[in-house]
Amino acid sequence: MSTTQRSVVLGVSGGIAAYKVAQLLRLFTEGGFDVRVVPTHAALEFVGKATWEALSGHPIASDVWTDAHDVPHVMVGREADLVFVAPATADLMARAAHGLANDLLTNVLLTATCPIVLAPAMHTEMWENSATQANVATLRSRGVIVLDPDEGRLTGADSGKGRLPEPQALFDAAVATLQGNPADLAGKRVVVSAGGTREHVDPVRFLGNRSSGRQGFAVAAAAARRGAEVTLIAANVSLPTPAGVKRVDVVSAQELHDEVMQYSVGADFVVMVAAVADFRPVATTDVKIKKSRTPDPIALELTTDVLSALVEHRTGGQVIIGFAAETGDADTSVLEFGKQKLAAKGCDVLVVNDVGPDGAFESATNEVYILDVPRADKALIAEALWDTVAGRS
Repeated sequence: MSTTQRSVVLGVSGGIAAYKVAQLLRLFTEGGFDVRVVPTHAALEFVGKATWEALSGHPIASDVWTDAHDVPHVMVGREADLVFVAPATADLMARAAHGLANDLLTNVLLTATCPIVLAPAMHTEMWENSATQANVATLRSRGVIVLDPDEGRLTGADSGKGRLPEPQALFDAAVATLQGNPADLAGKRVVVSAGGTREHVDPVRFLGNRSSGRQGFAVAAAAARRGAEVTLIAANVSLPTPAGVKRVDVVSAQELHDEVMQYSVGADFVVMVAAVADFRPVATTDVKIKKSRTPDPIALELTTDVLSALVEHRTGGQVIIGFAAETGDADTSVLEFGKQKLAAKGCDVLVVNDVGPDGAFESATNEVYILDVPRADKALIAEALWDTVAGRS
């Protein structure tokens, strides 16, 4: 999208995660956005005014008295195309939910007529507290986009839900909001698998594939932006978790099968993007197979067909979407192979993924057959997929 002269107010409230927002600000400015940072007094205890001014190129104020002749408490929010607050602490969301206006940032939230996105970050107990959840529900009912926090390492040795998503995921959510993503998946539960499974032969070797997980992560991120509650089953993926997405990491085909089957119960959509190994060794060894001797042949057996298992055990009006990595040959095209697989698997939609010579693995682009979508950025393919199926459940 063109970001020329797009104006963003980047609100920062007082949490330790404020340090990560400096990188988010960098992503905004490098993306061509004009950014005005509005920190709370508490936020400046974590990251100082000089940092925000140097990265944004604008002076910083946190109260309504600075440059009062410009009426900043009205003008800052009124002139913005987007207000994005990260981290949004429990205190900030409580004040916003109750319409308080005791600093510049809460004044901006009351006067802004553009989309508002809050990215919460706090300890798990604070996030799960009934008061915080009631405030989140209130804000969402008023049209404010409140992202779900990530699960992971918090302050100190604590770990749990409440971690601020990574800067790139926050930036992607901001851009998607400016693009006007529909909320056609609001209230829906979505399960997405991504990456490539690994079937270990010995402690250092495995059977696997080149899948990076990018397409599955893009599908999950797009679903979350469109309002869904998303669980992402990730097989050996090093990408940051998309904002608002619950992540479960797995290694093998059997682990992926078990987690997908568990989380798919009651889900409205299940999207199998992961490249699941077709075979695994019949036996593995706990010690490395030495190069100094001729190894015995490795006997293989079929892994569980996760997509077929999903179709067999589907519940209600659940929509099941499969991805098939295919190459054509001298006699049969990629599309024809895909049609054969759709008939065999019995899923509702099959996205046929062309992994030929210019392949999709480890690439930022992809070429798929779903309503004749041509090779495109994987994020655009994710949106096209949800445009196609969102109304089916």
